Amino acid sequence: MYRSTLALAVASAVLAQQASAAGFIEDSKATLGLRNFYINTDNRSGAADPSRNEEWGQGFDLRFISGYTQGTVGFGIDAIGLLGVRLDSGGGTNGATSTSYGGTVFPSKSNGEAVDNFSSLGLTAKAKVSQTELKLGTLQPKLPVIVTNDGRLLPQTWEGGQVTSGEFKDLTLIGGQIEHVKGRNSSNNEQMAIGGANPRVASSNKFIYAGGDYKFTKDLTAQYYYGNLQEFYKQHFLGLVHNWAIGPGVLKSDLRYFNSSDDGANGDTAAYFSNGNYSGVPSGKGKVDNNLYSGLFLYTVAGHTFGGGYQVSNGSSDFPWLNQGDGSSAYIITDSQIQKFARAGERTWQARYSYDFAKVGVPGLTAGLVYLHGDDIDTVNNRGAQAANGASEWERDLTVGYVVQSGALKNLGLQWRNATWRTNIPGVRDQDENRLIVSYSIPLL
Repeated sequence: MYRSTLALAVASAVLAQQASAAGFIEDSKATLGLRNFYINTDNRSGAADPSRNEEWGQGFDLRFISGYTQGTVGFGIDAIGLLGVRLDSGGGTNGATSTSYGGTVFPSKSNGEAVDNFSSLGLTAKAKVSQTELKLGTLQPKLPVIVTNDGRLLPQTWEGGQVTSGEFKDLTLIGGQIEHVKGRNSSNNEQMAIGGANPRVASSNKFIYAGGDYKFTKDLTAQYYYGNLQEFYKQHFLGLVHNWAIGPGVLKSDLRYFNSSDDGANGDTAAYFSNGNYSGVPSGKGKVDNNLYSGLFLYTVAGHTFGGGYQVSNGSSDFPWLNQGDGSSAYIITDSQIQKFARAGERTWQARYSYDFAKVGVPGLTAGLVYLHGDDIDTVNNRGAQAANGASEWERDLTVGYVVQSGALKNLGLQWRNATWRTNIPGVRDQDENRLIVSYSIPLL
């Protein structure tokens, strides 16, 4: 992208002259993150291939975050180097298909086998005036309308520009434009799409977003964000987060609303259409039309966290988000290990519980359990005929983790994530999945 390349060149020239300035070096940080990641997905029920996806790899995540040069305008530069090394995988078990960008964890060769390794380098030029910061280059935003996925060996990254301003008390404003995305199983920057579209035929290199967070009090925050993936969809988000001390614990309320509609080619061109409930439409797909409401309530007391939530997905289309089909995240309370629970018409309730064992003398040990159940799912096939009427799905996610608190292995993290998903949607296979993750971070600067 020409603008980012130019910005990086300008910033590099400035830094070459001012690298010795106090702040740029003194405030710089460098870390090496190590992640050993194993995943096994058992596709049960039905006979369609594959019946099992399995991959194991070692990831390296090297990051440098500079401080800012002195002066009215401070300049800096960040860098992220990613490397994934295959330890075990192969054709037939890595999850690659003829239309996917890669397998479950690694990019794939033309014969479907996983590559031995993959890597990428991302650079970000940045400038800061007062409490306003501009970044151009590699970004990893985590906002209601764009969420960076970090659920595999290496994280997803984006290419674009973003401005963040904290000039006004209790108000944070953010705006930006994304032009490309690098998936978590890829070394290449690709254009963007949504579920249902064919990203190799229909995609966009322009996603603009803007919004802000306002803290009415230390316990009450309101949010509004807008996102627009050119030729696909426009989306408005409203959110409200409140923490309320009740008795010995705290009740957290998280309310969210998304309004999503079609944009450009998505309104009339089949290649850009979304998945959803489009009975009678020849392709079985159509334009974006979705309203999603949700509420999640968590009560934390003495190490225990009890929670429950409910979500409604109204409209003809599934809930839309940036999704090229290679693994992605959405800012919804039902974004789970296997499924999203955001199909057209779906109603989902959930219950969750977690415990921090530090309360009984075992700091670093945590465990959590989440159960979700969605129903009222209506689906159609690729000829527009109804395939499911009032179908349902459920998922149970169990997570156990431990982080070493002291000694030579301090900050070494161990985690087991187990998930079970079942559905009666015709032609869809049930799944069981296990992930084993060992992580460690080494400060270098």
